Amino acid sequence: MNLDPLSDIFSLNALASVRCTRLEADGSWALWFPQRERLKFVAILRGAAWIVIPDRPPLRLEAGDTLLLTNTPFTIASDPAVPAKDGLTLFEASKTNTVRLAGNKTVMLGGAFVFADDNARLLIEALPAFMYIPAQQPTAVALSNILSMLDRELEHPGMGSSVMSQRLADILLIQALRGYVAQYGQNSAGWIGAFSDARVGRAIALMHGDVAHRWTVGELAAAVAMSRSGFALRFKSMVGLAPLEYLRRWRMQLARRSLRSTSCSIGDTAAALGYSSESAFGNAYKREFGQSPTQHSLGALNATR
Repeated sequence: MNLDPLSDIFSLNALASVRCTRLEADGSWALWFPQRERLKFVAILRGAAWIVIPDRPPLRLEAGDTLLLTNTPFTIASDPAVPAKDGLTLFEASKTNTVRLAGNKTVMLGGAFVFADDNARLLIEALPAFMYIPAQQPTAVALSNILSMLDRELEHPGMGSSVMSQRLADILLIQALRGYVAQYGQNSAGWIGAFSDARVGRAIALMHGDVAHRWTVGELAAAVAMSRSGFALRFKSMVGLAPLEYLRRWRMQLARRSLRSTSCSIGDTAAALGYSSESAFGNAYKREFGQSPTQHSLGALNATR
């Protein structure tokens, strides 16, 4: 049985690329970044800055603080009152990964995680729009070490730097998620936080470990020593989905990856995921994605090239 569903999630949502950038600034400055469907991090290496998120009071960031952001616009600034310039345009116009604004009193790293395919939505939608890991949090020490290595790769790129940066950013993301859940509790990070719950996390691990099994709510409840009703209520409150709805969605994510990346037939994929017939599988797939499995299969994709 796979006891680490989070690793499953990251395996399914392989990183296609990570763009890491460095900002050095002094004086009065402010940069605005639009909402984009991707996961971002911002980390303060030196000095301080303010971050402004819609519908939240401005937050002052100090050296050692790290943020994860999903699907939200934001402004990073020396002062919240400073008019913001378009930061995305500024970085895109730069011929390097570093942008300098008057000096280097404040130094920060930023990064955007770009995932390989549409399955990333499962991960991004699970997370809050704004996750703050302060320098005082115990995990911040590990984050600081990773950020220092990442900063060196940006400042002095060498052989294999792009791969090195991608792997470091991947580790940074996991450590930041660990730190956030440790700081704010299991209910703080959407259903990702539920993975660390002794009972709901074990139930999810059981489903991930044998995805083809015809699980029932009663069977899962018994496996984690809870009543059926108590388990169903706890699971939905933490995950946001009923247990079997979570299982169905996870099966569909696995199905899409299998159909897009292997020569496995639709029938074999359906059987491997616990469906008794291709028609039942096809109906579930179309409800989830709005297209039939045939339209997403590797053979169909190759035929369009």
